[in-house]
Amino acid sequence: MLNPNVVAANILKNPTVHHGLALLARVFLAYIFIVAGWGKIAGYDATVAYMQAMDVPGGLLPLTILVELGGGLAILFGFQTRIMALALAGFSIVTALLFHSGAEDAINLMKNVAMAGGFVALALLGAGRFSIDHVIEK
Repeated sequence: MLNPNVVAANILKNPTVHHGLALLARVFLAYIFIVAGWGKIAGYDATVAYMQAMDVPGGLLPLTILVELGGGLAILFGFQTRIMALALAGFSIVTALLFHSGAEDAINLMKNVAMAGGFVALALLGAGRFSIDHVIEK
């Protein structure tokens, strides 16, 4: 009898599949951060007001944009992927606790925790062949 886990592992060991899925994982994880970072630029004043309403200094917004947009782009292109993935995992947990800890926002809390898990997995996996990291490490 075939063990489906072994079958999947054998498929994922194929280098093209492995590195293609690593790229896909980076795209999926980066997407929300790039969109959110860009949205904060477009709605700068409203975002400052929201942060201040949550007792977070609005002066942290430029750093937030840098982390979200810059970190998202770094993940997308596979640049310094392991360290950026760990940084975005931490950022996801911190923002979950600061902005999504209420019972009415449980889904966003869970989303942030799930993203943190994905980033930890990416830190373990690395960027894969289709990345700036791969070119630099050669």
